[in-house]
Amino acid sequence: MPVELIYQGKDFRPKLMDIEPPHNVYTHIAGIDIVRDERGEYLVLEDNLRTPSGVSYLIENRIVERRILPEFFNKYRVRRVEHYPALLIDALRYMSPRGKERAVVVVLTPGIYNSAYFEHTFLAREMGVELAEGRDLVVKDGVVYLKTTRGLRRVDVVYRRIDDDFLDPLYGRSDSALGVAGIINAWRAGNVAIVNAPGTGIADDKAVYPYVPELIRYYLGEEPILGNVPTYHLTNPEERNYVVEHIQDMVIKPVSESGGYGLFMGPSSNRKERLAFIDAVFKDPRNYIAQPVVQLSRHLCYLNGELESRHIDLRPFIIYGEDIHVIPGGLTRVALTKGSLVVNSSQGGGSKDTWVLHQ
Repeated sequence: MPVELIYQGKDFRPKLMDIEPPHNVYTHIAGIDIVRDERGEYLVLEDNLRTPSGVSYLIENRIVERRILPEFFNKYRVRRVEHYPALLIDALRYMSPRGKERAVVVVLTPGIYNSAYFEHTFLAREMGVELAEGRDLVVKDGVVYLKTTRGLRRVDVVYRRIDDDFLDPLYGRSDSALGVAGIINAWRAGNVAIVNAPGTGIADDKAVYPYVPELIRYYLGEEPILGNVPTYHLTNPEERNYVVEHIQDMVIKPVSESGGYGLFMGPSSNRKERLAFIDAVFKDPRNYIAQPVVQLSRHLCYLNGELESRHIDLRPFIIYGEDIHVIPGGLTRVALTKGSLVVNSSQGGGSKDTWVLHQ
């Protein structure tokens, strides 16, 4: 991997280098987006290693489906997904610097205006832990405390749902009112675990994604089971020129964005949009990657009284604590707009329950 690929990444945090998190685990929760192409092959579309969201919808879908279709669950041996919060709290407690038995865990949320606030409240409630905003926490002498009506209570694990830039105004954006001043120093001192660890954004940088198969071969000595979508690095002049020539057949993505924001879809674009993106790519090629359009698989949906097919992808969730658990199911995301390939919930997508059957 070219070293400049890391050092030029917007999510590379040189101030956080040489910090060893509890148990040397950086990515405690991962959500991997998987698609099935027109040839029927499963491909990894991208990795979500910062604050992957959507697991609350996975669980709610299952709860609703069990309620309205109980006869199906009596007939088929469907593996459970509702135990996710129990697996998560167990993994979070395992990360506690003071030991699992004494662990105090909080979910750190940006607040009610965040698009994933429902999930933050859902997980905090299901795990039986406090849901806190930045103003509810304080750092004293390198230790994080939760403000309560009975005084300060030490916090061992912070499951943060706030991006790196806003997590600590002493390290990131100085104008951030969402984070906790000094929390990075507390993490550096080993007095608190932060989940996922700050700095993991460089690992799911979309420009790093094409190198994941090589990382698997190098570190694990194995061949990847799932392939990648062909990806063009726009810092490479030859690849950049090819993308520009075939821009109508390309998807162009900002490397650090998530939620489908800033996406360029070639087949549905107009000339003005194409010229604007070509200009943006030439101005900052490191900030973009391009992929050929993958015709995602479809699934029937009941919409407005009719059965219609819509494009879908799948996001399974993985928890890394004392052990590694892959949840036997996943969030099937649905592009509710006819013909659309954008399945993100933040862009108006829906979701479906996903079954994994016992053998």
